[in-house]
Amino acid sequence: MTDTPIKPLDGIRVLELGNYIAAPTAGRLLADFGAEVIKVERPGTGDELRNWRLYKGTTSMLFRTINRNKKSVVLDLRSEAGREAVKSLVAESDVLLENFRPGTLEKWGLGPEILNEINPELVISRISAFGQTGPLAPRPGFAAVAEAYSGFRNLVGDPDRAPVRVGVSIGDSIAGLYAAFGVVMSLYQREARRTTHDSGVPLRERVIDVALHEAMFSMMESLVPDYQAYGITRERTGGRMEGISPSNAYICADGASIVVAGNGDSIYQRYMETIGRPDLGADPGLQTNADRWARREELDAAIGAWAADRTSDEALEALDAAGVPAGPIYTAADISADPQYAARNMIQSFEVSTGEEVLTDVGFPGIVPVIGEQSLPIHHVGPDLGEHTHEVLAGLLHFTEEQIIQATAANAVNTTNTANTAKENLPA
Repeated sequence: MTDTPIKPLDGIRVLELGNYIAAPTAGRLLADFGAEVIKVERPGTGDELRNWRLYKGTTSMLFRTINRNKKSVVLDLRSEAGREAVKSLVAESDVLLENFRPGTLEKWGLGPEILNEINPELVISRISAFGQTGPLAPRPGFAAVAEAYSGFRNLVGDPDRAPVRVGVSIGDSIAGLYAAFGVVMSLYQREARRTTHDSGVPLRERVIDVALHEAMFSMMESLVPDYQAYGITRERTGGRMEGISPSNAYICADGASIVVAGNGDSIYQRYMETIGRPDLGADPGLQTNADRWARREELDAAIGAWAADRTSDEALEALDAAGVPAGPIYTAADISADPQYAARNMIQSFEVSTGEEVLTDVGFPGIVPVIGEQSLPIHHVGPDLGEHTHEVLAGLLHFTEEQIIQATAANAVNTTNTANTAKENLPA
């Protein structure tokens, strides 16, 4: 291991105008690998995520997690001074991230054409429910709507019940991943163009347009090709995966559940030997995935009966010895105590203020992907509201105290304006 910090994006400055999860996830990824990310928040309330899953104090652990390694600057984008400050920051930045409802930046006089005049090399990443073009572009929508629109939600849950959602904001997070990927591609193209062309990258190639529903649709594998080629409509299958068997979760004697993926043809033979059912392993009618899927209820019943007679540790030990892929279904407590996570520095502890008290030794998820042998170190968790306002506006932009007061408009916040701004943040 080396003590030299690994920062592939060192020297890149990102201006984040996003709230909630999608654009901030993109900002987190860029910040994790060395970019300076300046997060702009509204005066008084800041990003709404500060209050999501708020169990104590004024700032949630969710905000502290998604906005780690960033700087928080308070600016009032409803004021001319606030918007002018954003323009000044654009001139000093490489990337702008936003997830407002389409048309909001344009309404504020901060559309791509204006930003391009200020900084003709700026990469602009825009995340919205349905993208910046097409008949649905103006519609607001959170990730839950996008997940449903993509076909994803229809496949989650049991076949005899209404579709359900997964326990995390998967649509926002995947959109954020795509946004960060798009930004890095555009930055690479910008640098490559500098060495191979006399002209820069045109604006239309520097605008990254991520639609939440398209981000989720891209995860749907062969959903549409199977339908258009064969008329196959995939259905909800609970803990199973369509067409793959045996692969499911099973309850053990100690009440804990394990997941076993024994669907490979050679693995299946070892799997059946392990659970004491060599007859199923040798059955001519169970030698292919398609055959096993047709008899999935029979297989799951046999495996479930075997698991029910053993503790989860006993079951996993037997499966591991036979080379059958299996694992425990972890809770947060399990992850916190797991040596594999610890070995790769995937739980990093910090002292964290809730706004009312300081908590010590709070673990946060590490940085992915690993470069080297362990997760890169997190520099700091999500900042307090406006923690870096003076540092950025005075230090980077050389604003006077009067200019800072005008741009932050700390005394101009009221309930009506806050509600109006929230409407503009609807897409993510």
